[in-house]
Amino acid sequence: MVSYNPSRVVTFLPKILSALPLTLWVLALTILFGSLLGFFLAWSQLSGEKSLSSFARGYVFILRCTPPIVLLFLVFYGLPRFLEWWLGIDVNDWSRSVFVILAMTLLFAAGISEVFKSSYQALPKGQLEAGISIGLTDYQTFIRILLPQAFRIALPNITTAIINLSKDIALAYTIGLVDLMGAGNLIISRHLGNYSLETYTAVAIIYWALALILSVCTHIVENKLDTTQG
Repeated sequence: MVSYNPSRVVTFLPKILSALPLTLWVLALTILFGSLLGFFLAWSQLSGEKSLSSFARGYVFILRCTPPIVLLFLVFYGLPRFLEWWLGIDVNDWSRSVFVILAMTLLFAAGISEVFKSSYQALPKGQLEAGISIGLTDYQTFIRILLPQAFRIALPNITTAIINLSKDIALAYTIGLVDLMGAGNLIISRHLGNYSLETYTAVAIIYWALALILSVCTHIVENKLDTTQG
């Protein structure tokens, strides 16, 4: 019979939380770089330029069909060998977090680009022409009129994408990064495989809390945007 000691969950929480700053740092950088790349991919698909559009669509298809752990292993094990062969650069001493950020950025960009594209396409037609007709430039029309509306439409899907990203980043323990999941596995190892259920419960609680905080923040932002646009 498997024993379960709830008090151990409380005991392990502070130890696992010590890895939270690294997890949040990796998550924040991935969202930043992935959003920039995703915006470029969305723009490429909407630009009408055939070569750019074909590249972006192919990129999105390939990356969305690649399991996160496979992509992580390809980047972690394959990129150092490729750079050493191509440029003679040795990156084996790079931090594991760099490889995680790179792999998850490539993955996140593919998904978030579809969110950006669909939210832009959902905007009422003719708003760009309307903005130009009142004397605004294309850039001003996009920033002042189109972007706020597109962001409001995309916000729920952006939240979902970030929550999914946080779960994908949990795979970083497989290459030795001591994030939340890595810290949990270290605790299990130190106890010779014991208290695994308690440890994973503690890890799950932290991820639930992060998702809850993100959802509440999204709800607050949505309400403020509704008030502003209303």
